[in-house]
Amino acid sequence: MSSSPNSRDLPLASSSDRVSDEEIPNAAPSPAEAATGPVPSSLAEPHLRAPAPLSLVETAFLASTASLIWLVNYYFPIGPLLRIFFPLPITLVYLRWGHRATWMATLVSGLLLSVLMGPTRSILFIVPFGLLGVLLGWLWRNAVNWWVAIALGTLLNTVGFFFRIWLVSLLLGDDLWAYSMVQIANLAEWIFTKLGILTQPDLWLIQVIAVAVVVINSVIYLFVVHLAAWLLLERLGSSIPAPPEWVQVLLDIEASE
Repeated sequence: MSSSPNSRDLPLASSSDRVSDEEIPNAAPSPAEAATGPVPSSLAEPHLRAPAPLSLVETAFLASTASLIWLVNYYFPIGPLLRIFFPLPITLVYLRWGHRATWMATLVSGLLLSVLMGPTRSILFIVPFGLLGVLLGWLWRNAVNWWVAIALGTLLNTVGFFFRIWLVSLLLGDDLWAYSMVQIANLAEWIFTKLGILTQPDLWLIQVIAVAVVVINSVIYLFVVHLAAWLLLERLGSSIPAPPEWVQVLLDIEASE
């Protein structure tokens, strides 16, 4: 059987003569595409796989927690218990996300309290407790020992105490510090009279004693804050420097009992 002349006359295409798929030109655009233009790839296949903003969420949550603790303690005071936790949410933000998120949390707490309670009470929270949270977070993240941290925190807390007195005095138009010192001097004079002590306490001595009481109160407060943070933050995955050995021994003895 003889092959047809058409098949005999056509040469076979070699591999080098074959056209690859990449070399084939694109098909002509459809009339719809020609009228509206090509569809951008960003609109054709949207990508919704952005990572969750965990830092932003935790910062907002802890800022609102700090504001809520201050709010509850102001309207429903239950003693010094809640006061211990005033700076800890801000400190936790620093330990987890650094200084930028901490300043953001402090600002958000101040703005939230300004809306809920007014700007005056918002300032009274930021100074000293908001700044104290930032300071403790920086000290603990850099593994500063307890004594240095308590000393610096005491200094900031004492300055914050006198700042609060100055701010309230400015708003009331009266010097609360001088008024308090006069009242304490009168009380001391009355006590001396009842005890038969014929002397009058000096006003400057009363002021020195008052400042010493404020400093001692700040030292005790900072020590309790350190103790509460050491027991609490470690369970939240953000540990702080270990306390002195005598504190650990004391806690071990109480736990064993």
